[in-house]
Amino acid sequence: MPDRTTHPRSLRARESVLCATKELLAEGGLTAATVDAIAARSGVSKATIYKHWPSRTAIAAEAFGREMAAAIPLPDTGSARGDLAEQVRRVSRFYSGEHGKVFAQLLAASVTDPQAAPYFREYFLDARRRAIAELWQRATDRDEVRPGITAGTATDVLFGPLIFRLLTGHAPLSEEEADALSSAALDGLLR
Repeated sequence: MPDRTTHPRSLRARESVLCATKELLAEGGLTAATVDAIAARSGVSKATIYKHWPSRTAIAAEAFGREMAAAIPLPDTGSARGDLAEQVRRVSRFYSGEHGKVFAQLLAASVTDPQAAPYFREYFLDARRRAIAELWQRATDRDEVRPGITAGTATDVLFGPLIFRLLTGHAPLSEEEADALSSAALDGLLR
């Protein structure tokens, strides 16, 4: 599992690796983010990289999770419907571009790389689910949600279709489609 080293030199090395990985992912996706390329770009030795991460997919999952969190801040429109619909739009927009390709590559690689899967869950999936849970809690506090529906269920219902569309390509990831998906889902989730 992730190394929680707090030594300043170790923290600098981790940051350099994550920055280099983010750049490589943007330039060529997961295939470009090899450990050799990350080491060359970051100036951090492969031995040090492997001290902190078990694989390139693990590094990429952490770097990508940070990027998505920074790129998609939580909205605060004053209503559950407004917040959740806007978040679905933002995530759809993020997935519709180059980031979506990287996400799909990471998801696939995490299935086949059991060492990377915990990193994908911790740095990408868990962080995104916590963010949506925050929106859901706001809605719960305002008594806008149907009783008995958890944040986890709401997250799956709202964002699962975006991931399915991204992976299958059967329908577009457009703002109009995001609005249609969120409207249909929110009619069942909210009061």
